[in-house]
Amino acid sequence: MSDRTTMPAAIYQDFYGLSAPPFGITPDTGFFYANPSHQEALQTLAFALREGEGFVKVTGEVGTGKTLLVRMLLKELGEGFATAWIPNPRMNDRSLWSALADELGMDDKAPGAHADFHKRLGAHLVSLHKAGRPVVLVIDEAQAMGTEGLETVRLLTNLETEKRKLLQVVLFGQPELDELLSRPEVRQLRQRITFSYRLSPLSRRAVREYLDHRLRRAGYNGAFPFTAGAVQRITRASGGIPRLVNIIAHKSLMLGYGRGCRRIGGRLVDLAVRDTEGATRARGPLGFMAWSIAVLALVGLGVTLGLGLR
Repeated sequence: MSDRTTMPAAIYQDFYGLSAPPFGITPDTGFFYANPSHQEALQTLAFALREGEGFVKVTGEVGTGKTLLVRMLLKELGEGFATAWIPNPRMNDRSLWSALADELGMDDKAPGAHADFHKRLGAHLVSLHKAGRPVVLVIDEAQAMGTEGLETVRLLTNLETEKRKLLQVVLFGQPELDELLSRPEVRQLRQRITFSYRLSPLSRRAVREYLDHRLRRAGYNGAFPFTAGAVQRITRASGGIPRLVNIIAHKSLMLGYGRGCRRIGGRLVDLAVRDTEGATRARGPLGFMAWSIAVLALVGLGVTLGLGLR
């Protein structure tokens, strides 16, 4: 049972009274759970950008919801800001300039020479500034840029009026971004970062609230299906990482469906954890044989296994 295979969404939806899949891993703002860490990060970002700060940085482990937070930020800023989102910054200077020009709706999107592009970008940013629309460049997975890419972005932010930066930048990245920024050759950019935030994993209490939140958003109206022991196991196995919480919870519900159980206990979670890459497995007698028996039970019901998670 692979985390990368597909699953028809309705396998267990009817059984649990759901109107939508509750635990997909594609970022969906409709399922955003405002736990304290993410809510504080969103508020910090919105405040810093409205104050005109030049550089802001948010880091977090893989699966902590950075891309979802990006989408929430863009939604929060709304039409009052001109925003450019670069989700994959692993590109050369010309490609980065072209992507930025395209995101900002520049009429002439051919990058041309560095000096020429800088001049045209500056003119475009001034026109947006005069229209009362601050410009924000959001870069996801910024640790992939390397020192040269970060230096390119720093040079772009030199465009400014006497009172305000014409281009503000938000860097989202994994902890490796902090290591990259610690290098001497990017110290000028590091000194410009005025706000920095590190996303935290979910606590056990937050995991329970997160599970309940996503189930309710997916149309669930019954009693909370996970036992206290199941929540504890999910928290321990996932380390509080939302993506892993989703994967384990999804597999647990699928196993519950296969056994006709609407109540999800610790044993079903343990089985789900055994089949989840990156999860912390508890010691115990459960193993491949137990999981195989569970899978065969599902196959006997005519269920096609998989996750529908990408």
